[in-house]
Amino acid sequence: MKKLNFFVFVLCIWEISGYAQTNTRAIVSNPIDLNYRFQFNEPGTPAYREAADPVCEYFNGKYYLFASHSSGYWSSSDLKQWTYIPCTTIKELENYAPSILIYNGFIYYVGSGSQIYRTATPDKDSWELIDTQFRIPGFHDPAFYKDDDGKVYLYWGCSDKDPIMGVEVNPEKGFAPVGEPVALILHNQDKYGWEVQGENNETGKPGWNEGPAVLKLNGKYYLQYASPGTQFRVYADGVYVSDKPLGPYTYQESSPFSFKPGGFIGGAGHGHTFQDKYGNYWHVATMKISQRHMFERRLAIFPLYITSNGQWHEHTLWADYPFVIPGKKVDFEKNDLSVGWNLLSYDKPVLASSFELGFLPSYAVNEKVENGWSAQTGSAGEWLQVDLKKKAEVRAIQVNFADQDFTFRPPHALFAYQYKIEASDDGVKWKTIVDKTKNTKDAVHELIVLPKPVEARYLRITNTKELPGKFSLYGFRIFGKGNGAVPQSVTGLTVKRNPEDARRFSLSWNRQKQADGYIIRVGLTGQGIVQSIMVHDNRYEGGWFNRNSEYTFSVEAFNENGVNK
Repeated sequence: MKKLNFFVFVLCIWEISGYAQTNTRAIVSNPIDLNYRFQFNEPGTPAYREAADPVCEYFNGKYYLFASHSSGYWSSSDLKQWTYIPCTTIKELENYAPSILIYNGFIYYVGSGSQIYRTATPDKDSWELIDTQFRIPGFHDPAFYKDDDGKVYLYWGCSDKDPIMGVEVNPEKGFAPVGEPVALILHNQDKYGWEVQGENNETGKPGWNEGPAVLKLNGKYYLQYASPGTQFRVYADGVYVSDKPLGPYTYQESSPFSFKPGGFIGGAGHGHTFQDKYGNYWHVATMKISQRHMFERRLAIFPLYITSNGQWHEHTLWADYPFVIPGKKVDFEKNDLSVGWNLLSYDKPVLASSFELGFLPSYAVNEKVENGWSAQTGSAGEWLQVDLKKKAEVRAIQVNFADQDFTFRPPHALFAYQYKIEASDDGVKWKTIVDKTKNTKDAVHELIVLPKPVEARYLRITNTKELPGKFSLYGFRIFGKGNGAVPQSVTGLTVKRNPEDARRFSLSWNRQKQADGYIIRVGLTGQGIVQSIMVHDNRYEGGWFNRNSEYTFSVEAFNENGVNK
């Protein structure tokens, strides 16, 4: 399976997107860099940030992004820079799993079990409660859908037992149900391994099927849903298809289409698919940290395409590396938007001013958001230093703050870290390349794209502000171009399907000396690649497969210099 040379690939990306390489605003990475809110929590328990269960729509020239437990929502004109809008007029905004509907010049809002609100001016905190006639008790994870004929439907479901449900509603009569609710998706964990709970779908317990959403394309209705649970890296979205908005629906074999178990941060479930103003499809979804609390979560945006035969595919593999938000219509089937910069910091030597036991400096470069480095204090002057082992071309740095032992509880003001990043050739003489010492932006997953490349061997980040906790990082990730060779081709690939459980495959291959990690490509017979998974070991076991589907596999090696074919 061929992959373009990274240099050629970058040129193709820029040509397609229409951007010059100096337009750094066009380059982003996941998680989306938002002011994730600290959450209500019991005294004595760790403070944590959360946003999850996103929905996004384009309305009157802007995108509006809603997520659970955020005390507001965000707007953007370009899907790159987001403006936070605090909200108090939606009295039930703390209910989980929001949904929004664009209807007759208004945005309508509903959350799990909540009443319905609307506004024509979402940039202002001016929502009004409508006289709703929707009387289905206890509904969770609602999702509106407006059909081409003007009819409106509501879908919901969040259970390890109950099905995904749907019903037509009448917005002219307070969203009163039209007819009786219909069961649309039942639990099928025995057939579809990705619906089984567990870090690797191993527990045998049925997952939480939840978070439905509907999209119509070429006369077909696509009903998306999430499983098996938000606390797992295998949290994903699958899809069913029908000729009618209330079914019957048929499972799409390439599910889950939104899936990201590997890389720096995993999870791609409970999402929502929408079109941008150019006609490109995007999927916003939930990513997981789940260390201080099961609901410690973040948001991601992934490019998505739907093939001519209705198969859904999503680019998640390089989505926590730098990629481009295009300013025009782009063929996502041929272009995953990756800028092609490589990760220079993985598993490199690290020094720090101090560290807490269990929060080692090396954890800041181990490509696992679930752990990180913490200094012993939040004092100005705490620092972390990475040795790239040789000079490299640095293009961007993603700073992922961890808020270790912070004392914030909502409501709270936005919090801005202040720091500087320096570069050095010898570890003695330093030059500041990023100055955030006067920063006022609440940015905990900021991708800093340098105005021009910097040649350096050492990079150091230093705190310059007294913190209400400890200076800490989930990840200090450095992107650019290495100066060596790509790894050799992978050899010795062995694939075994579990004879007692056909939903599970195990793979192993010969370790490549120069490899930082590997890309596993998974294909369905006759349908091409359906998943691409990043791992850092020379073996993989997965339990997310369909019991009755046939698969093909290939493995590529990568390092800081690129990817081998």
